Amino acid sequence: MKKFIETIKNIFKIEELRTRLGYTMLLILVYRLGCFVVLPGIDTTMLAQLQTSTQGGLVGLLNMFSGGAFGNASIFALGVMPYISASIVIQLLGMFVPFFRKLQMEGESGRKKMNQYTRFLTVAILCIQGPAYIASIHSQIPAAAFLAETQFGWSRFAYNLTATIILMAGSLFVMWLGERITDRGIGNGISLIIMIGIVARLPFGLMTEIGTKLSTTATGGPMALIAELIVWFLVIVATIALVQAVRKVPVQYAKRVVGNRQYGGVRQYIPLKINAAGVMPIIFAQALMLFPLLFSRFDATRGVAAALSNYTGFWYNLIFGFLVVIFTYFYTAVTVNPTMMAEDMRKNGGFIPGVKPGKPTVNYLDDIMSRVTLPGSIFLAIIAILPAIARILGVSDAFAGFFGGTSLLILVGVVLDTLQQIESYLLMRHYDGLMKTGRISGRSGM
Repeated sequence: MKKFIETIKNIFKIEELRTRLGYTMLLILVYRLGCFVVLPGIDTTMLAQLQTSTQGGLVGLLNMFSGGAFGNASIFALGVMPYISASIVIQLLGMFVPFFRKLQMEGESGRKKMNQYTRFLTVAILCIQGPAYIASIHSQIPAAAFLAETQFGWSRFAYNLTATIILMAGSLFVMWLGERITDRGIGNGISLIIMIGIVARLPFGLMTEIGTKLSTTATGGPMALIAELIVWFLVIVATIALVQAVRKVPVQYAKRVVGNRQYGGVRQYIPLKINAAGVMPIIFAQALMLFPLLFSRFDATRGVAAALSNYTGFWYNLIFGFLVVIFTYFYTAVTVNPTMMAEDMRKNGGFIPGVKPGKPTVNYLDDIMSRVTLPGSIFLAIIAILPAIARILGVSDAFAGFFGGTSLLILVGVVLDTLQQIESYLLMRHYDGLMKTGRISGRSGM
């Protein structure tokens, strides 16, 4: 405890770090307040049906990422998901389209151009998602809730256009907040905004579970609650291990002597992550599992539709876990480029001991990634289906989501990244780090 208090004091002794933390907290507060500002012209007392319908499935995932704003018909309802979707598309284009691949190799200038294209694509996605969201809430809440139409005489078209513009402005404002946090605050702003939305739901879920377990002995009572918290802690520890695990590939750099100085001649490591795809395979798999229900008229009580509607069913979770493994391999192949890594090593005079430069190096790195991705993908699939297992074992729906899945992976990854940045400030000012031994490594694997 004394070590913890001393670390907190050291954090606030550093003026720049103190300023960045305060700036980050202020912008996060602005975001959280905006999540409760409902679209103008809607009666807030009639949103119960919308909030109920956004508790599960892909819609529930969107509501979680927006911190509940999606289910509150807030001006921030679309959140940062359009920006994330645009970033994924641009990233994929960087792998398959020569123009974007060239931008990726241009360094800082290329990164700025790709960010600009990402913003343009975000606006285009908002032009589609905005009207779709307005149409969705029109079908889920009573017509009397739209006061602008029923009491102020607005036409449906005029209100939808105005609401869409407000939603677009809100989403772009959230994107701007994230970029400001990244530039002048601590951590990755977009990731922090998503994490704060998830954390905001944790106290409610935990209190619901505590109340359920303590209200009656039929649910297991206090002993079951203690067992759940212990298992939850172990799952968090295992998730941290998955996020941080890397396979270090040794790289030797050729020694050069220029004048009286020696350059190179040192051994470094390429950290190949066990889970290089992060949380994206789970998001892709959840979206794909929802497609048969969106584009079919099957009876949801029979056949394939019934199997894909039962989130705690055997077949749903088997297919879901299999898709997570497949998408982990796919996204790792897209984001990790052994050819580019081998080319960068060759340009800098580096080589892997015992492996010839060029194509043999590419094949060697590709083989390693294929081998380490298998256990990583299986572990990721287990984490993805843990919430369903928790529900089967009697954990409440509000708390079961934190036993795994996207929420837990995002929480662990973002917290580690943020703590890593804080620790770098402490070490730079010759203070002790956040841990007695070792260093905190975030999702970058450094």
